[in-house]
Amino acid sequence: MSHVHVLVTGGSGFIAGHCLLQLLQEGYRVRATLRSPDQEARVRRSLTDAGVPHGSNLSFVTADLLRDEGWAEATHGVDTVMHVASPVLPGHVDHEDDAIVPAHDGTLRVLRAARRAGVRRVVLTSAFHAVSWGHPRHSHAFTEADWSNLQGPGVDAYTKAKTLAERAAWDFIAREGDGMQLATLLPVAVVGPIMGPDISGANRVILRMLMGDMPGLPNLHLPIVDVRDVARAHVLAMSIPAAAGERFLLSNGPTLPMREIADILRAELGQAAYQVPHRLIPDWVMRIMAIFKAEVRPFVHDLGYAKRTNNAKATQLLGWHPRNARIAIAAAGRSLAAMRAFDDTQVSAPR
Repeated sequence: MSHVHVLVTGGSGFIAGHCLLQLLQEGYRVRATLRSPDQEARVRRSLTDAGVPHGSNLSFVTADLLRDEGWAEATHGVDTVMHVASPVLPGHVDHEDDAIVPAHDGTLRVLRAARRAGVRRVVLTSAFHAVSWGHPRHSHAFTEADWSNLQGPGVDAYTKAKTLAERAAWDFIAREGDGMQLATLLPVAVVGPIMGPDISGANRVILRMLMGDMPGLPNLHLPIVDVRDVARAHVLAMSIPAAAGERFLLSNGPTLPMREIADILRAELGQAAYQVPHRLIPDWVMRIMAIFKAEVRPFVHDLGYAKRTNNAKATQLLGWHPRNARIAIAAAGRSLAAMRAFDDTQVSAPR
């Protein structure tokens, strides 16, 4: 595969790191964007620790989603772009544009640069937030045919950012794509082994449990997918011809209540999970908290609501086979504990 050149945006992020790892292991030539050249040494170290030989087919370009500089260089000579970079800011944020502008404008900036460079296909990392938010509760199993209702209940800035960015990408391809292909991936809550010291995605929930940083377990349910399987779906969507022009929901099995996630951590990690809470937080307490705490309000709508998902399209068209959610949760917990995450890692916004 050394003749195929792939650009991965946001190379220091959680999902992007696993995309880099799999691409390099499979022999692709890879270029990654970073917001600062200071991040390169850490990304290379993480990949080396994961088993990628130092100095393998990997190069870096400095580029920021909010600036034009660097994107022409980043996209020059590449065949495919995996646009993974986007702020991950679920819940309450003081300024919605902190999430929306980089996601929306950055996506268009990357697409324009890719089109000018003659890129064949772009694989865009969207999210389940672009599918299932703002709808009334129902037993419908969400698929990639669904779109979030941005005027509905429970919608936060991250939901708006991911939905508006993906819609803008499809509109761009239809109006200005000049034959460039697009595939979008919509993962549910992403957990799994970390690469490097920054914690993002749903791993932040696992970290808070392990640190004893949660007073109890709210009556919430998380649909979970392993980050390694999300990265695998990116590689498949990049290389399978039939993926062009398609959305793919990436999920695995039933949505898990928080109490079950806590039970899995205790069963798999033993003493390392001694701070994981046991106590359940009643719904009425969460509703009272939401009156005074803005960061709680987006979650009230989903109390006691287990969203159903259907991943048939990804499994059938891509040949994608995700791991069991228990494996993903255990891998996340073990990697956080092994790296002494509670002392020297930090929660980060980028993917």
